[in-house]
Order: sequence, then structure tokens, then C-alpha cells
Amino acid sequence: EELYVWIFPKNGKLYVWIFPKMGLFLLKTCIMYSKRIIDKYLQDWVNDDNHKPILLRGARQVGKSSAVRNLGNSFEVYLEINFERNPEYKAIFEPNLDIPRIVSQLSAMSGKRVVPGKTLVFLDEIQECKEAIMSLRFFKEDMPQLHVVAAGSLLEFALQELPTFGVGRIHSMFMYPMTFDEFLVANSQDMLIEAKNSASPTCPLPEPIHEKLIELYRVYMMVGGMPEVVSTWVATHDYIRCQKVQDDIIVTYEDDFSKYKKRVDPILLRQTLRSAAIQVTNKFAYSQVSTSYKSEKIKEAVSLLILAGILIPVTHTNANGLPLGSEANDRYRKMLLLDNGLLLRLLNMSMGDISSITEQILTASATDLVNKGPMTELIAGLEILRSKPLNMRHELYYWTRQEKNSLAEVDYVDVRNSKILPIEIKAGTQGGMKSLWIMIREKKIQTAIRHSLENFGLIRNEDGETEEIREVIVWPVYAISNVWKAIV
Repeated sequence: EELYVWIFPKNGKLYVWIFPKMGLFLLKTCIMYSKRIIDKYLQDWVNDDNHKPILLRGARQVGKSSAVRNLGNSFEVYLEINFERNPEYKAIFEPNLDIPRIVSQLSAMSGKRVVPGKTLVFLDEIQECKEAIMSLRFFKEDMPQLHVVAAGSLLEFALQELPTFGVGRIHSMFMYPMTFDEFLVANSQDMLIEAKNSASPTCPLPEPIHEKLIELYRVYMMVGGMPEVVSTWVATHDYIRCQKVQDDIIVTYEDDFSKYKKRVDPILLRQTLRSAAIQVTNKFAYSQVSTSYKSEKIKEAVSLLILAGILIPVTHTNANGLPLGSEANDRYRKMLLLDNGLLLRLLNMSMGDISSITEQILTASATDLVNKGPMTELIAGLEILRSKPLNMRHELYYWTRQEKNSLAEVDYVDVRNSKILPIEIKAGTQGGMKSLWIMIREKKIQTAIRHSLENFGLIRNEDGETEEIREVIVWPVYAISNVWKAIV
């Protein structure tokens, strides 16, 4: 049988893989690493002489460990300690938090020399060792030149139980599933990204490029951004294989439910997750989750899913001034799922066969896709969140007016250049903007955003009473990341 040889350098060594043709798929899906936005943040951290230990935070299986391992290739020595796989390492941190002793014993147990400036230490699944979390602050104090990264699943639960874990001495970074740009990179579409980034409302894309990006956006709607799913798509272009991986991820999440908190029933957590999928982008109603549990229990289940990074709240704000959170009302919230691909699988589990929805996503005309509004609104919210700096936590907001005979709702509200920025999402190429114009006039806002399947463009509306020109800037749904680069 024909054999393949793959040669690659890593950690100063040269590795040679010899494998049969049939092993090509396994090799690609297991080994391939696609560039992530967080790579630049991590490299900037490496180059900072005054760096602090990093706490890499995010939901399970969004690519945290892979990103750190990729960073490890740039160090002379890479030491990874996984407290789930190797619980014996916990004993090193338990006696005390003396950093020289800890480093010396880590070197002895791993057989790798830990040298500040030359070694990257990765403490994975650190939630399994609270003493290791507490030690991070002392790495900064006692060995400031050593590069230390920590990450873990359900890390937020462990942090809640600690009185403090190093305020001012630890730097947090937040990681999410892959953005549409990262999906394009994984599919070797760098030239399309360049074309997209060079376009603007005054200089739209040529129609063939616009249509190509919409085609890939449809694929992204189905595949989503979980790294393992994207790798499977790149290797096979098989939606069924991708769905199997998505199902496995959902099962993994649900298996974790027993670890959340003993007083919350895993069955309730499962019901809450599926209800959130059905209610996505609508005002979340606790009463629709279950009639068998009290509302307090359901609210606690929602809070835990938010803490785990599986649900992302979008909170109502009156948007009369800044900060937006000062007028936020937690009683009016929408819930987004962390990934659109997982949303489709959850809908299939909750509602039965949704093949008609997936068929429309892939084949319907742009105008017909308006019926897929919740999916587009979900992706837009996730893209807005992921396009912001990854070194801090961000919130999402929306605006609604519920006056009698005058209902109005704007999908998202953000802030740019110290000004309120309304954002409306349209799944197709048509649709009025009545709610958006209501908010613009009521709040005396000059600029708003419309994301849709339209090409780049600009809509101006001159108010006859004030003679003020108000603008709605049209950015395609596939170019949401452009907004944060263009508007300063």
C-alpha cells in the first residue's frame, strides 16, 4: 500500500510520521492547528517583559489547550501538567506555595528543566487543584520571568469558591469558539479575508466575491466554530461527520452537569439548555423550561450555564447614557448559545427532525433566509462578542420599547467612541428598520449599524424637523469583525 511521510519540527526536535493513505483523515483531524485570534494576544504576552501568569478562560473544547500547545512551539522547553490526567502533581502544590520549591519539583517529576525566559509552563485542568490556582499570584512575585499559563474546564466554578486568586498579579484572557474569520482561515480562504477587510460602506465588494462569502457564511451557519468540528469539515466536507462531533460535544457538556453543584439537578440543567435553544434570541421565559421545578431552581440552573460559558446573556438596557450596564434590567434577558452549530444539534434533539431548516440555510435564496432570523441574530451576537479584545470580559445588550401600540426592539446596543451604537440584524437582504429609526430619533443618535446579507452600503435619512443627517451603515453579516476595525 502507498505510504505517506510527514516531517515536522517541534521543541527543537525533528519528528517523522509514516502512515498509510487510509490514515490521512485521522492525521489531519488530530494534528492540524489553525491560526486563532488569541495567538497574537499570547505572543504579545510572551514579548512583554512585565508579563503576568495567564488564566485562560472559556467553555470546554473551544481550543484553549491547543492554542497554548501551539505557543509552546516557540519555546525551548514546553512543560504541560494536566491535573486531571496526572493528579499526582497536586501533591507538589499542597504543602505550601513556595515557588522555587514547586518549580524544582516540577522539573524533577517531569524530567524537563524549567528555566525562566526559555520554558513555558502550562497548568491544564487547573480547577482540579485549587492550590495551583492560588500559586499563580506568587509566580509573578517570586519568578516574574517564567512564562506560566493556566486553563481548565469549569474553571469559573473553582474561582467562585476562592476568596481571592491574585488580583493585579494574574492576567485573564477569554477564549471562544472560532469566529467566521477564523473559519475562513481554517479553510485556506485568506485572500477572501483580505478582500473583505479592504471593503467598506463606500467601497462595496464585487458581487462575485460577495456571493462567495455568503456561500461560506451558509456553511459556517451549519458547522459553527467548535475547533474539532471545523477540523472535521476541513478534512471531509461532510456535514454528517460534523454533526456526530457536535453530538459528542453536547454529550460531554451534559456529562459535566453532575460536577456543577450538587444541589442542582442535572436533569434540570439538561432541560434548561434545550429550552434555551428553543427560545434563542427571544426574551427568556423561565416558565417554558419546566413545570416540575420552582423558578428559583431554574434561575440557578441558568446562572450555572452562564458561568460555564455555555449560555451568553443579552440584557435589556434603556440606553439613555453610559455605561449601558447602569440601566440594565436582568428581568429582561435573551439567551445565546456559545455556538451556532451546537444550537442546530440541540434543536434537532429538542424538536425532532429539523432537516427543512438546514436545507433552507444551505439552498434558499437570500430573501428566503429571513425566516432564519434567530440563527443570524445569534451568530451576529457571538461575532460582536468575539471581535472585542480578548483580555477582558464583555457584556451584550439590547433595547426595547414596550409602550402601548408602539412596540420597538433593536437587536443589540453597543458603545463606540463613547457613543451609543444601535445594531440591527436582518437575515435576508430586505426588511424595514422601523424599530431602529425609532431608537435613533428618541435617543438622538447619529450613527447605527445594520448587518444583513446585503453588500456594504450606507443609508442616510435626513430628519426634516432638525435637519440632522442620521446614518445607518450596512455591513454584511460576514463582515461584523470589520466594524470594530473601522469604527473608532
